[in-house]
Amino acid sequence: MTIVQADVLWRPEDDYTVKPALEEGDIYRPDILTVIDTVIDSLSGDLRGLNLDIHDHPELKYEERYAHDAYTFFLEKRGFEVTKHYLLETAWVATYTHGRGGRVLGVNSEMDALPGIGHACGHNLIGISGVAVACAAKAAMEQLDIDGKVILLGTPAEEGGFGKVKLWERGAYKEMDVCLMCHPAPGPLHSISLSSCLAVIRLEIEYSGHTAHAGLSPWEGKNALDAAVLAYTNIALLRQQIKPTHRVHGTIEGDDWAPSIIPDNSKMYYYIRAPTTVEAEETLKRVVPCFEAAALATGTKVKVTRGSTGNELMQNKVLGDELSDVVRKKYGVIDYEYGISGASTDFGNVSYLMPGLHPGFSIPTVPEGGNHTRAFTDSARSQAAHDACLVVSKALAHVGMRVITDGGFLQQVTDAFKEQKK
Repeated sequence: MTIVQADVLWRPEDDYTVKPALEEGDIYRPDILTVIDTVIDSLSGDLRGLNLDIHDHPELKYEERYAHDAYTFFLEKRGFEVTKHYLLETAWVATYTHGRGGRVLGVNSEMDALPGIGHACGHNLIGISGVAVACAAKAAMEQLDIDGKVILLGTPAEEGGFGKVKLWERGAYKEMDVCLMCHPAPGPLHSISLSSCLAVIRLEIEYSGHTAHAGLSPWEGKNALDAAVLAYTNIALLRQQIKPTHRVHGTIEGDDWAPSIIPDNSKMYYYIRAPTTVEAEETLKRVVPCFEAAALATGTKVKVTRGSTGNELMQNKVLGDELSDVVRKKYGVIDYEYGISGASTDFGNVSYLMPGLHPGFSIPTVPEGGNHTRAFTDSARSQAAHDACLVVSKALAHVGMRVITDGGFLQQVTDAFKEQKK
């Protein structure tokens, strides 16, 4: 098996038309893959137009109205049954059914962008990948007379809004046998990643104190900003004592602050990340006292509110092995290091609840230009990134069609999910 552990990331100046050496061997149902390749290649121009349209109209979590309309219009034109404003205002679902009694493939398309820096996490690529997979599955079912159903779910608010969790709670995933999606990131040329991601716990911390004149009588005040600064420093010192695979990071805000007034309020937003949910919970126990100690030292009051918990990705082993097989024999190389291994996603929660697969795929990036940078926004718009997105979409469509056509394979997927959950 070819496993990449490269030190060199794909850069814009690299010639990505030079293809990697592929492994020899048979794949499952090459007739299906021929349809998938042909259909996605034929849609490339239209998908490129959709990709750039979404990229040029970035929208924040739960505000993805332009994207909602663009995706639903695109899919209605291509014969899908579309439900707009599905369970959430900016969510949508597009379905196609062929025959009767077939298995059900689920796919996700993300839509939201980031404040101030646009599509710096490449959700424009994630969105069109879902469309490509669904269109390829639809064509394969039509042309080869395969019974089955594909459900493409437009999911808002991945960036801190837990849109997929809300959709799960409302029943959006209940009919799916598996769910697939992908995510762009820095990585080696032609590489598709089966890494996991970090679990995350979100906290909101509020300090309340007492105002005073900062020059005339500061001793009368209780400084909530001092409390936040002290907590920030406590956590900075704690980082030396936590594992290098863990992350604790956040911001400080406040209302009606002025240099001449002792601040009576401050607010902090913090994320605690670790390779597993269990480890994140353990680190949480060490972080919360940092906030409490700051309140004690400054004479302020503190309120720590726990937000949503995001699970790490539980990549289904059987789905992952099938993806690896078709990638290594037809498209590129597999790695287990890159992808979004140091980030988090609400698809992690979905993967805890049903069989799922969420590979990363590399796109060309500049040094210090990874996810959540303005440089990555530019990278996500490039032709090379678009082409890489279609490659992983072909591989995912292949995996999805095996789910639809091979009952024994789906049983292995289900068994692997149950085993991984133990």
